[in-house]
Amino acid sequence: MDREPGLSVRLKLTLSYAGFLMLAGALLLVAVWVFLLRYVPDHVVINGPGPFVPNQSDLVRAFAPRAAAVLAFLLVFGLVGGWILAGRMLSPLTRITDATRMAANGSWSHRIQLNGRNDEFRELADAFDTMLARLEAHDAEQQRFAANASHELRTPLAITQTILDVARKDPNRDSGELVERLHAVNIRAIDLTEALLLLSRTDQRSFNGDRVDLSLIAEEATEMLLPLAEERGHNIETSGDITPTIGSHALLLQMTTNLVHNAIVHNLPERGTVWVTTSVHPKTVVLTVENTGEKLTPRLVSTLVEPFQRGTERIRTHHAGVGLGLAIVKSITQAHDGTLTITPRTGGGLQVTVQLPATPTHTGRIEPARA
Repeated sequence: MDREPGLSVRLKLTLSYAGFLMLAGALLLVAVWVFLLRYVPDHVVINGPGPFVPNQSDLVRAFAPRAAAVLAFLLVFGLVGGWILAGRMLSPLTRITDATRMAANGSWSHRIQLNGRNDEFRELADAFDTMLARLEAHDAEQQRFAANASHELRTPLAITQTILDVARKDPNRDSGELVERLHAVNIRAIDLTEALLLLSRTDQRSFNGDRVDLSLIAEEATEMLLPLAEERGHNIETSGDITPTIGSHALLLQMTTNLVHNAIVHNLPERGTVWVTTSVHPKTVVLTVENTGEKLTPRLVSTLVEPFQRGTERIRTHHAGVGLGLAIVKSITQAHDGTLTITPRTGGGLQVTVQLPATPTHTGRIEPARA
């Protein structure tokens, strides 16, 4: 943005310091006149010989040149001292400005790191350093996400290209099998694209907040995935309180569905259990999804919310998903000003806890149901 050149802040402060110093000197001279010189008589009558007694005019003639010299000294002293003092005071602002210019050019790795005791400049520098750290982490995450998304999107396209090349080289090959494989690959590409769009939508928070009950959403997601659990021989147990919150019903349903789906798919080979619980607290509502399964290390668990991570294995089955399930859960949770916590269970499996802001209402109890 082009603007007309103006005085620098340092020069403005210098002129302000000098001006205040001159004003203080002038007020001091006025005080001398008001409280001293004006009481001296202009004409002094002396009877007989004696010492010389100056009158008011004599004092003014003697005092005026020296007062002018003092004011001139104060002006020079105010300008020089004010320039030096303003430079020292504004030196942290210069470092902040340089860091801002570097950030504007796309560099996030530098930090201001002002030393000394806390003041307004150091608060600004610390806040700017925090912002730079978040921007650097977000930029690295976006680059990782873009690379992974490109890889994941290239995979179904490469498979499709291979299938088409085989069909073109062997026209007598059974077309039914090729069509089925193309259909499966196309479904996966569509699912991946929709997941990426949903992730982008939640990052932009482009949704309206409505009054919803998280416990009803949990029941809806559980009923939706009950056939999958029965197919794999798992039990789903739901219980909890009425958990009112503000948010998007569709996004919260997607979040809960992803959690329950992951709990079913990443479970024991058979006779596994999934627990879905909701609870209400004075300021938050909590959704907890637990499951049995393999023992996981905290280090592995900390990477599960990264895009395109699929737990301990990356084996693609018809329920393997696209690797964005927990990444979408994290994004939806953050878009609703909530927190996501993932911890490994002692006996194996995961415990995933979502905390969202609660709305003031009455609480009740939902009878436990078991599938």
